[in-house]
Amino acid sequence: MKHLISSLLAVAALSAAPGKQTFTGIITDDMCGKAGHSQMRMGPTDAECTIACIGAHGATYVLYDGKEVYTLSDQRTAEQFAAQRVRVTGTLDARTRTIQVESIRAAK
Repeated sequence: MKHLISSLLAVAALSAAPGKQTFTGIITDDMCGKAGHSQMRMGPTDAECTIACIGAHGATYVLYDGKEVYTLSDQRTAEQFAAQRVRVTGTLDARTRTIQVESIRAAK
């Protein structure tokens, strides 16, 4: 019985809805991701390269935190912060590595 209760508690903890988190990093695109823009250089600045990769190659805006790359659910707001350091508040879907964005704002 004790083992059954422990198992049920473990399943309940794993199935609990993930909470809202804040992530800090750079808005970039999934083509450049961790690599940076030095090889693609589709514009004179990282911001212009990011926006060009989105428009010309169908890339997606992502957040790179220095280690991980996360897809952002809000692509429209992300464009305003291309190549900028930001704080993204939202809920992470760990399976798809997608942040369901609640807000994006410039980081200090």
